[in-house]
Amino acid sequence: MQSFYTFLALDVARERAAEAEAHHQAAMIRAARSDQPSVMRRSLAHGLAAVTRGSAAVTRRLDECVADDLARSLATSE
Repeated sequence: MQSFYTFLALDVARERAAEAEAHHQAAMIRAARSDQPSVMRRSLAHGLAAVTRGSAAVTRRLDECVADDLARSLATSE
């Protein structure tokens, strides 16, 4: 009778170990998946920042040209 309980305890321990391993593997998969969007978001943010910096530079240059043209037109009208 005692060997039956020993066998039963070993079987329960094996099942618990298998469940723990399955949970561990699932957690690792979730962690790997959660890293992927942050890399994509970071890349997208860098790209958007580059476009924004470029458009800001163009806008500043355009403002300088318009200001120069306005200054010339005001100087000739006086």
